[in-house]
Amino acid sequence: MRVLLSQDDSLEVVAESSTVPETVETVTRHQPSVLVLDLTMAGQSSLPSIPDLLAASPGTRILILTMQEDPAFARAALRIGAAGYLLKEAAAEELVGAARQVAKGATYLQPAMGARLAIADTGAPGTAGDASLTARELQILSLLALGHTNQEIARRLYVSVRTVETHRARIRDKLKTETRAELIAAARERGLLG
Repeated sequence: MRVLLSQDDSLEVVAESSTVPETVETVTRHQPSVLVLDLTMAGQSSLPSIPDLLAASPGTRILILTMQEDPAFARAALRIGAAGYLLKEAAAEELVGAARQVAKGATYLQPAMGARLAIADTGAPGTAGDASLTARELQILSLLALGHTNQEIARRLYVSVRTVETHRARIRDKLKTETRAELIAAARERGLLG
């Protein structure tokens, strides 16, 4: 990826990272115009980190580069703040153009993925409730599914426990879930667990 991007004079690779925490730290330090983010890093989903990355560097635009072809992943990534979605199979032909487009403030969606999204059955499991979940609710759903308590989530997101409880109630209502197992399944269907 570095070689592909470095071949274009308008792009400069300023840093690389291999884990989600390292990526948050690197983005905070370098404040890049564009972050090319893999959806899975060191076995961990990077999707829940998108709001944190954007908060750490508000001027950074995130381009997802992944092998994940399921349109639900693209939908979730774009909904919580990613500016582009590109499959690795097309990286050689499209990565530089996608990075340039995202850097200019546009949204980039690989044409093949755009077609998949267009024909996706919105009534399929894992997609029906997504339209109503906010970025914060997706973030909290992910943390709940990973086993964090309301208190831990509140500390991590710098909000009150009551705020987390309110979001949790809304998530359960919107997704029609009752048990923790159902929350985990809902998070997994949305690509929030890697």
